[in-house]
Amino acid sequence: MAEVEHIDEIKQYIVAKLGNEQYGIDIAYVDNIVRMQKITRVPKTQPYFLGVINLRGEIIPVMSMRRKLDLEDKEVSNATRIIIIKPEQNALLGLLVDEVREVVTLTEEDVEKVTYENGREDTNFYVTGIGKYKDTLISLINVNGIISD
Repeated sequence: MAEVEHIDEIKQYIVAKLGNEQYGIDIAYVDNIVRMQKITRVPKTQPYFLGVINLRGEIIPVMSMRRKLDLEDKEVSNATRIIIIKPEQNALLGLLVDEVREVVTLTEEDVEKVTYENGREDTNFYVTGIGKYKDTLISLINVNGIISD
């Protein structure tokens, strides 16, 4: 009889900082990470949309992760980055973050799923779980939840 080996699902996350908190974005969604550049404002958009950038001839909307998560705005620094993501069946989108730290690998065992009031995991929320990496905690971003509303 053959032994069946259980293998945890392993995912890699780009760790971005917003203030003192760390957030993980599934690397499968990440297309590129670019330095801060001129953002052209687009009138009458949601407050968290900063505008658009021109990246190698492609116009990409940029969203402030700070504003989306109801955090105070912070001045742009040398560490500020725009993470270009490509959600399923959607166009590219830039997420403005304070700093990009590293890529971490987490197994299912390293992740504590977040359940909400209704007692189930909900795809409409921004955080899907909390990852434990070394001695830090990383809030894992639900990319589709962030962009869906």
